[in-house]
Amino acid sequence: MNQDQMLLEVRNLKTYFFLEEGTVHAIDGADFAIGRGEALGVVGESGCGKSVTGQSILRIVPYPGRVVEGEIIFYRYNKRPDGTEVQEAVNLTALDPQGEEIRSIRGGEIAMVFQEPMTSLSPVHTMGQQIMEAIILHQGVDKAEARRRAIDMLRRVGMPQPETTVDSYPHQMSGGMRQRGMIAMALSCSPSLLIADEPTTAIDVTTQAQILQLMRDLQEDLGMAIMFITHDLGVIAEMTKRVVVMYMGRVVESASVDDLYYDPKHPYTRALLNSIPRLGQQRAERLESIKGVVPDPYNLPPGCPFHPRCNSFMPGVCDVGDPMNIEVGPGHEVRCFLYNE
Repeated sequence: MNQDQMLLEVRNLKTYFFLEEGTVHAIDGADFAIGRGEALGVVGESGCGKSVTGQSILRIVPYPGRVVEGEIIFYRYNKRPDGTEVQEAVNLTALDPQGEEIRSIRGGEIAMVFQEPMTSLSPVHTMGQQIMEAIILHQGVDKAEARRRAIDMLRRVGMPQPETTVDSYPHQMSGGMRQRGMIAMALSCSPSLLIADEPTTAIDVTTQAQILQLMRDLQEDLGMAIMFITHDLGVIAEMTKRVVVMYMGRVVESASVDDLYYDPKHPYTRALLNSIPRLGQQRAERLESIKGVVPDPYNLPPGCPFHPRCNSFMPGVCDVGDPMNIEVGPGHEVRCFLYNE
């Protein structure tokens, strides 16, 4: 990716949770980048660190977790009077999580749609009040203008009767309406990057299709980048052009959607793809599963963390050293001893 098209760069990110039982390495050396206007998919099993990655970018990792190492570089693009652009790099990990600068970025330039809107929205404020708060904070307009923009954004995300819904409380809405409200709130300040954390998990299939189409349309209209976090590989194929696969806090493979689906390299990626039900599959055929279980986060195995479950395990290699990130093709990288010289 060209440097002048970079929007976000994550370098050797490590986010740990310090608990009485031990230290959980939620993110353990993740590396990836997102370009301007790009849709990046982040996939993996539950507990692999997808959501904590999004929280780390916004600097909202809950206590007792914190970023202990690495860099998250956010690139701003400012226009000069002559129309040319100037790139400004901001190291988000160097900012105070409660400071003024990160608060101006959080919600303004980088926004997030959370996994379950009912637990993310305030139950004692109307949907309009919550959207207006973001608009007033980041855009400095009065309440009347903020309300007008909130109604306009609700209309834009397909909310029925936005002039009335703006005064509704979350408990008065369906799951699909709450999710649309969350998207409206996230997009109300026209962010450069939207982090969508499992945005269709708690809604029915029909509404899910509508929400995905909505996000795709809004991305094209607004020109923003999306970091799409999910465990659903079908959604990734539909929504993104590039994918990173995470396992135990590490990026084990990154590639274009086509390369990942038609030529997966990492044994974990292959296992994920093989576990998907296929049209035309005989009823008597058993679905393939990944053997074993996700390792205990307090007691990770030595070497590659996937080796106890790997069909390509090499004794004395995979359980001893830590694999390097290897480029196996244009824009296709994998972290596995099968490709180390």
